This record gives sequence, structure tokens and C-alpha cells, in this order.
Amino acid sequence: MSDKSIYENPLNTRYASREMQENFGDEKRFRLWRKLWIALAESEMELGLPVTQEQVDEMKAHAEDIDYAKADAYERQVRHDVMAHVKTFGDAAPKAAPIIHLGATSCFVDCNSEVMIMRDALDIITRKLVNVMEKLKNFALKYKDVPTLGFTHLQPAQLTTVGKRATLWLQDLMLDYESVENLYAHFRLRGVKGTTGTQASFLELFDGDAERVKELERRVVKKLGWDKVYGVTGQTYPRKFDYNVLCVLSQIAQSAYKFSNDIRILQNMKEIEEPFEKSQIGSSAMAYKRNPMRSERMGSLARYMLSLPMNCAVTASTQWFERTLDDSANRRIVLAQAFLTVDAILNIYLNVAENLVVYEKVIAKHIAAELPFMATENIMMECVKAGGNRQELHERIRVLSMEAGRNVKVEGGENDLIERIKKDDMFRAVHDRLDDILDAKKFVGRAPQQTAEFIAAEIDPILEKHRAALGEQGEVRV
Repeated sequence: MSDKSIYENPLNTRYASREMQENFGDEKRFRLWRKLWIALAESEMELGLPVTQEQVDEMKAHAEDIDYAKADAYERQVRHDVMAHVKTFGDAAPKAAPIIHLGATSCFVDCNSEVMIMRDALDIITRKLVNVMEKLKNFALKYKDVPTLGFTHLQPAQLTTVGKRATLWLQDLMLDYESVENLYAHFRLRGVKGTTGTQASFLELFDGDAERVKELERRVVKKLGWDKVYGVTGQTYPRKFDYNVLCVLSQIAQSAYKFSNDIRILQNMKEIEEPFEKSQIGSSAMAYKRNPMRSERMGSLARYMLSLPMNCAVTASTQWFERTLDDSANRRIVLAQAFLTVDAILNIYLNVAENLVVYEKVIAKHIAAELPFMATENIMMECVKAGGNRQELHERIRVLSMEAGRNVKVEGGENDLIERIKKDDMFRAVHDRLDDILDAKKFVGRAPQQTAEFIAAEIDPILEKHRAALGEQGEVRV
């Protein structure tokens, strides 16, 4: 049980997945540090520096057994987290202690490990993103032929279909996926650059041999499973990259926010609802309520995520010369929380998208209340084709529409425009065809075909690429 007397981050206790929490956990970070130190020492040995195989082997043998209590004690003493772990590693591997971190600066382990952690985090985000896309694809195809009122300015407009509307949510995520793919292409390690990025310490170690310095970086990076490094750095990798990462995460949050707002409005209209569990309570006072708490939570978390890129923009803007340390405490918070937030958003999105409930009869009822007004042009054109006068028909249908509108808005009655048209001799040419003219499916244009075509052309190739990752479900813990 957690200690209730202190604040705990709700991203950990309520929202984000264990997987993402572990990705940003200290254990992974410090193990990566040791992996980096081993790669550095082994490469230095291979290139002729006074590092022995015995020392490297000892480091490898103790790569996992980190004495966190000892590291914490050292940090309280030296006020430096990297040096605390250098000392702790040296105690575990005493023969290697003299050569651990040889020639390196703190950012060798800090920056390189941070880039690796963020890429691993993006892998988690990508997997969940494509799973949400699969849920929305299935929903869109299932309801591609179901007419529904379209809305512009939140006012009833031409009809679309339930499935076509879902492709708008889906396309937002597709654009986010493209941004993620572009981001992957620009991940680079800081590499082995030394204190201010000049590699001066390594040049000294190799007696001025620049080729061995360059080869050292190539070998270290390769041992870590990477192939791209920044060509030049100061003490850190460019903080603009953090901004780019958070902008992509913000885009995903924007898409989720839009979806969540649409679902909240549709739930108010009783057309579509997010899942509501048997024992779930909507309101502590109003027992009948079915509040869209999942969608509201998505919006709440998304709003927080949208605020974070500006933080990274300020950090990137205020890096003095080769580096300043006022980014450190900030980045410990903002980078992890950004990924944890989007992870939480996608967990909810998965849950909602897979379990949406559609009330087709309510949708049809709302169409019936508005379609007569929308169908007036079609009715008028059919009468003209039967020999009617367009101008006279237009004026008459305008008058009948005004009367029907008054009946709805002033009298609180139903839309009786069609009944009025049925009683008007000017429209007798279509009296026996009104039901056919008013078939809602005739007012949705190419929405069903657009849905199928878009999914086949744009979405299926993405899902096929990630086929092995599909099938995930979203968990809402509380």
C-alpha cells in the first residue's frame, strides 16, 4: 500500500501503464549507464588504451547488480548523480574502477541514455497508436452505411454516415503516425564527444590520433545498436530535439482531444456512448446519469499534454553556449510526464474506441427531424421535372418550411413539413414518391465508398506493417 501522507504523481498511481512507468524508471536508466560505460571501456581497449579484458569482463559481470542504497549515499556526499554511480560501479567492479568513465563527461551517459529511453517510449506509443487505429477502422467499416446528421458550426448540415465520421478521427491519427515515423528517422545519439563536444579528452588519450577518436565513437555507437549520431554537439545533444518529440506527442493528444469532445457531444445527443460498466456510478447525487468520464479524462490529460511543448521550447531557447544546467531538473519532469500522459490517453482511447455503443434508432429520429428541410431542394427539382414552375415551387416550399419551423420552435411540436407538402396540390407530382425521396441513404453522397476507399488505401498498409502488434486492449484502472 502506498504512503497516503505524501503526494504521488497520479500519472503513476491512476493513469499510465506499468510498461511506460518502467521505461522511465531509475532501474532502466542506471542499467543503460552501465551499458554505456561498458561499451566505452571495451572500445577503448580495442583501440589500444590501457584497459584490460579482465576489467571489461568484470564490468560486464556486474552490469546488473546495482546497489541503489550505496549510490544514494554517494550522491548525498558528492551531490552528483553520475559520479555517485561511477563510484558504486567501481565498488562492484574494483579492478575496473580506475578506467570507468575514462575520458567521458556526465552527458555521455545522461544524453545517450535519454535518447534511447525516449525511442523505447515512442515504440510503446506507436504500438498503442496503431491499435487505436485498428479499433476505429473496424468501427468505421461496421457503420459506414449508417446515415447520420453531419454538423457544421454544431448545427445540422448535410448527412454523412457514422462510419465516415469515424474516418475523420482515424485520419487525424494517421497524420500523427506519419509524424511519428518522421521522428524515428531523426533519432540520433549524442555519441562520444567529451566535455564541450570537442572530443579533446579523447584526443589527449589517443595522443592526438584523430582517426582513433572517430573510430571510438563509431564502435561505441555500434555496440549500443545504433548507427546515427549528431555530427556536432556542445555538452548535450540539441535540446530542440526534445521540443520536436513533444510536438509529436502533442499532435496525438490533439487528435484524442478532438475525438473525446465529439463523443461527449454525441453522448449528450444519446446517439453514441462510451462504455459504461454495470456498477459504474455517473454522479454521486444523480443516480440516473451516465457521464462520459473516459472521454472527459482523455480531454483533461490531453489539455495537460498540449501545454508541455512550450516548456521544451523555452529550454531549447535558453541553452547558453555549450550548455547550462538549468535544464536538468526541468527535463527530469517534463520528458517522462509527456510520454506517461500520452500513454494514459491512448490507454483510454483504446478502451473507448473498442467499446462504443451506437443507438441507430436515436440517430434515425434526429435525421427525421431535420431531413425534411434538407430534402426540399430534391422535392422541388422532382416537381420541376414533372412540369412545375421552379420559382412558384420555391416560394411555396419556403412558406411551408417557415410554418413547419414555427411548429417545432414555437409550439414545441414535431417537424410536420412533409405532412404539409402531402396536403398541398402544388406538390402532387411527388406525393406518392416522398418516402423514396426522403430515404436518408440518398443524402450521404459517397460517404460509404469514401470510408472503404480511405481505409484500404491509407490505413490498411499501416496496420499490415504493424500486424504483429495488433490486438491490444485498453485498460482503465479507476
